[in-house]
Amino acid sequence: MTEFHKMTREEQLAEVNKAIYAVLAGGQSYTIGSRSLTRADLSLLKQMREELEAEITSDASSHLLDNTFVAFFTGR
Repeated sequence: MTEFHKMTREEQLAEVNKAIYAVLAGGQSYTIGSRSLTRADLSLLKQMREELEAEITSDASSHLLDNTFVAFFTGR
């Protein structure tokens, strides 16, 4: 698998969603015998998802009027 920071935002979002599903389906942590597994913090994953979704949305927004200015002239 590619390093997380080298992925596109969309790929990162897909990985974060997989991690959220893993926590929801399998629990935050569990122990079998002497072995234990603790997954990433669910609140942190949700925060990452919100940030990635916001970045993806802002990248996709129209830049049609980015360099537009409005001036109001009153009187002479």
